Amino acid sequence: MINLLNIAKNAALEAADLLRKSKTNIIINKSEGKDIKLQSDLDSENIVIQILKENSDFDILSEEYGFLKGNSPSNLKWIIDPLDGSLNFSRNLTLCCISIALWDGKNPILGVIFDFNSNLLYSGIIGEGAWCNDTSITVSNINKKSNSIICTGFPVYSSFDDKSISNFIAEIQDFKKVRLLGSAALSLAFVACGSVEVYKENNIAIWDVAAGLAIVKAAGGKIHFHFENNIGNVCADNSKII
Repeated sequence: MINLLNIAKNAALEAADLLRKSKTNIIINKSEGKDIKLQSDLDSENIVIQILKENSDFDILSEEYGFLKGNSPSNLKWIIDPLDGSLNFSRNLTLCCISIALWDGKNPILGVIFDFNSNLLYSGIIGEGAWCNDTSITVSNINKKSNSIICTGFPVYSSFDDKSISNFIAEIQDFKKVRLLGSAALSLAFVACGSVEVYKENNIAIWDVAAGLAIVKAAGGKIHFHFENNIGNVCADNSKII
């Protein structure tokens, strides 16, 4: 499994080099409603897919290209978000990353999240451990909502009607602080390393959270999720809050 984790790490590192260079020439291919698509998303994804295909024969689910069938008879599948936090990236906000996960059917196995602005590489294998660069990480020990930080957000598929907003407020008001970072993957990485206690978001795409869910569980946290057609509700915590 370490070999597969290293494949994902190498793909993230290679894609990050391209993203760093493309900061000086941001090309917006599409901006519609709450969503934005950059040429950098596509370029990063091409690199990641190429490396994964060269080093494995699993299926691939990617944000931009969708489902790509591999040659493996197994249920293993790579799930890629080549640039989580595209709008942040386009505006030079440094909360963005590359997210690569390996799932077995509906279950996460391992994940890699590369915060290339801070040069922090989060990774984890469920049952074996989680790391930031080469240092082991674990979730926090805080056990009260009133002392906890929750990360959340309003994804592209969110409803902003009065009922939805009221429900949102009811879910977050008991926490000490609320953070909306614009990157679900980084939010989950922060749960895994103990900087925050909870990440919760509804109507989020699986590629935004696939790697982070694996890393949180590998770091000792608890994860809850349900997806239909790659969109679903997700909650992850340090096993002490939710």
